[in-house]
This record gives sequence, structure tokens and C-alpha cells, in this order.
Amino acid sequence: MENEENIIVGISIGDLNGIGGEIVLKTFEDERSLEFCTPVVFASAKVMGFLKAHFNSAIHFNIINSFDQVKQGKVNVFNCWKEPVNINFGQEDVRIGTYAVKSLEVAVKALKHNNIDVLVTAPINKYNIQSEKFNFPGHTDYLAQQLEGESLMFMVTNGLRVGLLTDHVPVKDIASHITPKLIEKKIDIIYNSLKKDFRINKPKVAVLGINPHTGDNGVIGNEDDTIMRPTLKNIKESGKLVFGPYAADSFFGSDNYKNFDAIIAAYHDQGLIPFKTLSFGQGVNFTGGLNRIRTSPDHGTAYEIAGKGVADESSFKEAIFTAIKIFRNRSDYELLSSNPLKKATKKI
Repeated sequence: MENEENIIVGISIGDLNGIGGEIVLKTFEDERSLEFCTPVVFASAKVMGFLKAHFNSAIHFNIINSFDQVKQGKVNVFNCWKEPVNINFGQEDVRIGTYAVKSLEVAVKALKHNNIDVLVTAPINKYNIQSEKFNFPGHTDYLAQQLEGESLMFMVTNGLRVGLLTDHVPVKDIASHITPKLIEKKIDIIYNSLKKDFRINKPKVAVLGINPHTGDNGVIGNEDDTIMRPTLKNIKESGKLVFGPYAADSFFGSDNYKNFDAIIAAYHDQGLIPFKTLSFGQGVNFTGGLNRIRTSPDHGTAYEIAGKGVADESSFKEAIFTAIKIFRNRSDYELLSSNPLKKATKKI
């Protein structure tokens, strides 16, 4: 392949007792991965040495303490801590959670300072990362605080993109969170992301209803009639190709999703259950709407198989490919949009 711009991909190591370390090793044991990106793993030399020995990996690391030591063609490991860490695969451990947070915090700082181009996060355990200093339901909420923009959980794979109106919200609270302002904001984020990050000029977006059968004319809740329909009508009149609300129970099974560039689900499981059913192992969680790019695989820590050498790295690879593709698309979009008159003049 041609020597294109070699994008620096930062990787937070996630929960060390989970499968994160294994899927990172498996991804970069294939040296072809190093032809289109330069990985920087945020962990420690001792941890990565342990993982290499445990999984009998032939991978070679370039251990660094500053970003001027990053080398192309190498798997770089940025030392986030020096002390040894006792790893017990498959165990939920608050102490291990502190290292997941250290890795993430250093990686995000590097992302903000342009030391890395994109961030790919290995899975964390949402419980064991909690502390007085770090009190977030997950990566998305932390990134929303640290970076600029309005965040959107956007699950993507070939032919299917699912965004969420609400993400980590208890089911009993969903309806109270969904307001016209929220709907308008999330549709703006997803619409702009489709244009900027996925190069779709006139996106078509479907929105799923809040209640079963979109409320059945108020028999099963009135939120779809009083909030969703009038809001979508106003958005459509503004020129956006937005359709719905659609009944969620038949939308995916009927293949209707194939007629749209993206689908917005009202809540977490309404969108993620069909997404993961259709694409598990190939899906990617992309945090849309922010000024920096972050992706992750579509699975969790998988404690039940951690340390056994059987984890599938496919989704993690897809997360890397997707981050690189979005980075290039966004760079092209910003270049073309910065001064279109100047670009047109140059062609004359």
C-alpha cells in the first residue's frame, strides 16, 4: 500500500483483568497494521511485558516516556506508571480499575494536546473505575467533559449506524429525559457527523418511537404524539431528511433500516440490542459530536474468557480502522470547507 499519512493511534489499555490487553496484542501481531498507523499503548512496560509472556506473543515494544520517542513501524508503549501490577484475569477489582483510569486520563491528555491523532479505548468495567475523583458512567461521559462539543453514542458498522437520544439512563427515567431540545440537539449532532465524518452529503435519518407501537395514538403513552412527532415535523421542515417515529419492534426485522444512513433510538437497549444482534464482533462505538475522535469495540471486558487466549480482536481492529477513516474524512471535510472560494479559484 502507498505510504499515506501515518496516523498516531492512542490506545487506553482498559481493565487489565479483562480481554483488553489480549486484543491489543493480537491486533498488532499482524505487522500489516503498522503500515497505516502508529500505535501508542497507554500502560506500562511491566504490564505489557507480563501480557506478552502470558500470551506467548512475539510482538516487540518500543517503550517511551515522552512523545518525541514515538517510532513508526513499532508498537509504542507509553509508561503511565512504574510500579508492578498484580493481574488476576477474570476478577472484578477496584484497584485494577484505578489503572484503567490512569491509562484513560493520560491518553485523553495526549489527545487534547495533539500528541496522538485518535483514541481507541479498550473495555473498562464501569463499576470498578468509580471513585471520588472519577465519577462517570463510562468513557462517553468522561470524554464529553474533557473535550469540546456535544457527545453522542454512535454505534457504527458497514451499512448500519445507530445513535442514541439517551444512553446510560435507567429505563424508568427515559421518557422524562426526552425533550424537543434534546431531540433537536442529537439529530443535529448525528446529521453533522454523517456529513463530516462519513462523507454523506444528504443524510437520511430515521427516528424510533419512545413507546411500543409509538404509543398507538395515546393508548400506550402519549410522548410520541406530544413530543416526538411535532419535533420531527419541525426538523424536517428546516430541510433535514428526518423520518419517524417508527415502531421499534418491527423496524430492524423488516430491513427498513437499510433505507437510511442512520437510525436514532430513544434509549440504550432499543438501539444496541438490534445493532449487536446484526453486527456483533464487527461493530464500533464511536463518540460523535466531539472535536476529537474516539472509538472502541462493541463488547465489554469479557471476564469469563479473559486470560485464556481465545478473545476475538475483530471489533477492536474495526475500531482502529474506523477511527483512522473518520480522521481522514474529517480532515478532508475541514480542508474543503475552510475556504471553498479559494479552492474554486485555484482550479480556474
